[in-house]
Amino acid sequence: MEGKTRTISWLKPARKDFDTFPPDVQEQIIDALIVAARGEKARIAKPMTGLGSGVFEVALSYRGDAYRTVYAVQMGEDVWVIHAFQKKSTQGIKTPQREIEVIRERIKRLKEMLK
Repeated sequence: MEGKTRTISWLKPARKDFDTFPPDVQEQIIDALIVAARGEKARIAKPMTGLGSGVFEVALSYRGDAYRTVYAVQMGEDVWVIHAFQKKSTQGIKTPQREIEVIRERIKRLKEMLK
């Protein structure tokens, strides 16, 4: 499938947060995004329910912390990284509601921007 790889684009706040992740975590997440850009789903990515189709989350545990990166594959030509955050609570795997709100708002703004 040569020539089918899409561009990975970042919302600025997502990139800023992602850049604070440990290098090992960044590397694994970038690998998963490259797989997504090829039109496939990385083993460590899973669909996020309730945010529309084509929204995925990569969740990694690293030294007792949880790192999450959310990306969308059905907005424009690119794979868009919407949000990146460190999940503080290790109680349960559910994404905190405030993070869901940030993701919703960013998806809304991105859709407007891409019109």
